[in-house]
Amino acid sequence: MKIITQNRKAFHDYAIEETVEAGIMLVGTEVKSLREGKANLKDSYVLIKNAEAFLLNCHISPYSHGNIMNHDPLRTRKLLLHKKEIARLQGKAIQKGYSLIPLKLYFKGSHVKVEIGLARGKKQYEKRETIKKKEADREIERAMKSR
Repeated sequence: MKIITQNRKAFHDYAIEETVEAGIMLVGTEVKSLREGKANLKDSYVLIKNAEAFLLNCHISPYSHGNIMNHDPLRTRKLLLHKKEIARLQGKAIQKGYSLIPLKLYFKGSHVKVEIGLARGKKQYEKRETIKKKEADREIERAMKSR
């Protein structure tokens, strides 16, 4: 598994409760651009419409050696999931405060996969608590290392 990009801000802004691996429908120049590592998941999200899952606002830069037939960087891309998975995720995402966001974009063999997280938005005080906990863990790690 070769990770192309991660949505680091997602773990800061959301509490991830469940993750699902999904395939993604891409055109040829998008795959070539991903092999160069030119993708960004910031501000992207998953929308379920008509029992189909779509990835919106995922920026995949145009291929550097492409021609006039290059892809649109922000186009909507269809995600490949089983109908049962889509129905289950939709049922959970409908609940107030939940959303589906992409966490990782990676190669699994020759296929591109997206890790989707069922996320609940964190309040400001929860974010501060998370930061304090991480800092405390770092301090403990440093103390153990110096001994």
